[in-house]
Amino acid sequence: MKVVRSKEFKASRAWGALDIANMNGTTTRLHWTDRPYKWHVNDGEEVFAVLDGTVDMHYREAGVEHVVTLATGDVFFAGLGCEHVAHPRGEARILVVEREGSV
Repeated sequence: MKVVRSKEFKASRAWGALDIANMNGTTTRLHWTDRPYKWHVNDGEEVFAVLDGTVDMHYREAGVEHVVTLATGDVFFAGLGCEHVAHPRGEARILVVEREGSV
């Protein structure tokens, strides 16, 4: 049993993470950040849930860049091959579920 108080978590660096669970190679991690990540494609699918803050998620479809603003409670699903990068507006806490070892 584990309880995580996400609003109390702050990492020592942008995109620092608290490992919550590893379920047969699928990880669940809580990230804290105040800076953009980097453009990337995950090694599999990814669920990205904003627990606190606001995040502009940039993604590319057929070479065209799009941006969707995610507020607290919103979820972004990156399917196979989805190139994306998260840009928080200030501090944000994000729950990420993805294949272990993914970028």
